[in-house]
Amino acid sequence: MSTEVNLSIAYKWFDAFNQHNLEQLLSLYDDQAQHFSPKLKIRKPETNGLVIGKEAMREWWKDAFDRLPTLHYKVTSLTANSDRVFMEYVRSVENEEEMLVAEVLEIRDAKIILSRVYHG
Repeated sequence: MSTEVNLSIAYKWFDAFNQHNLEQLLSLYDDQAQHFSPKLKIRKPETNGLVIGKEAMREWWKDAFDRLPTLHYKVTSLTANSDRVFMEYVRSVENEEEMLVAEVLEIRDAKIILSRVYHG
């Protein structure tokens, strides 16, 4: 995919996430996509931080949206090439300290196949 297409996917990802639009968010992912997150590892240790497939991601993000209705990401930087987008953003939740986050979206055939979250 082109850099421009991958950046477009990242912007759609932020839009869906900030609207807590689970179906729109999941539509950006391949059916067998993988998602790794340190928060997932803490909240669901049995996963070792990794979920595979849209249904597992649906369960993870639905829980997050339900528990954290003020969850919002503010983009600070996006860097893309033909295979991936490196995203930096600020995670904010009411009554919590803001957190710097980096995330990589690996993209194939206009679908996210792997996302990895890193906390700063």
